[in-house]
Amino acid sequence: MTDVREAFFDVCRQAGMTTWFGNPGSTELRMLRDWPADFRYVLALQEASAVGVASGYAIGSGQAQLVSLHSAGGVGHALGAVFNAYRDRVPLVVIAGQQTRAMLPTRPFLSADEPATFPRPYVKWSHQPESALSVPGALAEAYRVAMMPPRGPVFLSIPEDDWDAPADPVPVRSVRSDFVADPAALASVAEALSAARAPAIVAGPGVDEDDAWEATVALAETVRAAVWAAPMPSRAAFPEDHPLFRGYLPPVRSSIASLLADNDVVVVLGAPVFTYHVHTDGPVLPDGARLFHLDCDPGAAARAAVGTSVLTTVRAGVAELARLVKPASGRADPPVLARPAAPALGDPMQATSVLEALRRALPSDAVLVEEAPSHKDALHEYVPITRPRGYVSTGSGALGWGLPVAVGRALAGDRVVCVVGDGSAMYCVQALWTAAREKAQLTVVVLNNAKYEAVAALGRRIGVRDVPGTDLPALDFVALARGFGCAAGRVSRSTELSGALETALAHDGPYVLDVPVGTTSATLY
Repeated sequence: MTDVREAFFDVCRQAGMTTWFGNPGSTELRMLRDWPADFRYVLALQEASAVGVASGYAIGSGQAQLVSLHSAGGVGHALGAVFNAYRDRVPLVVIAGQQTRAMLPTRPFLSADEPATFPRPYVKWSHQPESALSVPGALAEAYRVAMMPPRGPVFLSIPEDDWDAPADPVPVRSVRSDFVADPAALASVAEALSAARAPAIVAGPGVDEDDAWEATVALAETVRAAVWAAPMPSRAAFPEDHPLFRGYLPPVRSSIASLLADNDVVVVLGAPVFTYHVHTDGPVLPDGARLFHLDCDPGAAARAAVGTSVLTTVRAGVAELARLVKPASGRADPPVLARPAAPALGDPMQATSVLEALRRALPSDAVLVEEAPSHKDALHEYVPITRPRGYVSTGSGALGWGLPVAVGRALAGDRVVCVVGDGSAMYCVQALWTAAREKAQLTVVVLNNAKYEAVAALGRRIGVRDVPGTDLPALDFVALARGFGCAAGRVSRSTELSGALETALAHDGPYVLDVPVGTTSATLY
């Protein structure tokens, strides 16, 4: 026998979860006593930031990370970020303190009512163990569930008096969770692709999650398919400078059907069919088109409105499909994506010209993290992603994700550039303090249009003009960044931009660059 605390920490060692992310409270004090020398605690100043930083680290490392939150209040603060992690399939083990078991019938101060229910449905699994003895085994189960495809966050509530109770050590074990579809199912997809007149592939974030870029490129080149990025992806899935790449599908049903009008066979890889943001009527696909869907998520397969879904982990399924298809013979290549001309840089600065300047200045090994909703389309036009694990965004939409995710991704060992809108940045701006404390190699470029421009643009799209509550004047990001311990600068005119980007990208540690840009006259999508 040992105690719960030691058995719990041993499970963390087995799982590689020795870097913890959190914001501590009174119900976690016994857990944090005598902190082990081989563990690292990364402090965030608010719980949503803790979840975001942990998520960036999990994406960078490819492994589940542990987040420690404080009872019901901390879980409540973090739920927007947990929602993003769930929708974006980020593996996290979220633990929360709970009051002493003997006190729970009296509903004491800081206790959580129905703790296992609170974060649902945005966790894969949630539990408060029935006894202290069950806590270490519950952690081991939580880790395995988080890492099984489709990956995602799990939740464990632990009463504070459990930590000193006796417990048995948890045996070391593992789960090998890759799986491939029935051969006959993949053969039918391969047959359709091989016989297609004009095939298309819609590549989603599951391709990047499962390290399937190489297999997806091989499949596309064999059948000479047009390749589209899935709508609103959290990650890039195909080299965007490849001649078969056609761009990003918008999250609008009628637009997707129109863009796929020339394709008779569509294969969706590692993404839902489809993610929409603005409603339109009409068919999901053009008349006569056949759709096949490969993903590891039974829920996504069940929800798909059209087509044939094939359950498989993405890399295994795509690799087998690439082996089965017949090379294209006489099939015309899809048209090459026309990139817009480089915009002239002038005053007032426009986001398009700033993004073009950023593209020229980006280090070749930089990971791009983006949360600039009103400039997302422009970023995809001017800053192509060309390598695996080179781009992270949110496929979910709860603001405040980009900045802490960028911090966590940098702590995982990457050189990160975060492009963030002024409105988005303010949701978890305290993540800059963690970046400064941990000396993250991070450049933050704030595209500052003094507005919630994405909301205003969507309003224009549906005929709602002058949306109240969308103006954000006089936010001083230089003062905010310096207050959290980060170096910072502001570009006041276009002639300063090149030098300012060079300074920001060369800085050792986090640097925030505030770049005022004009609002767009366009409507989104």
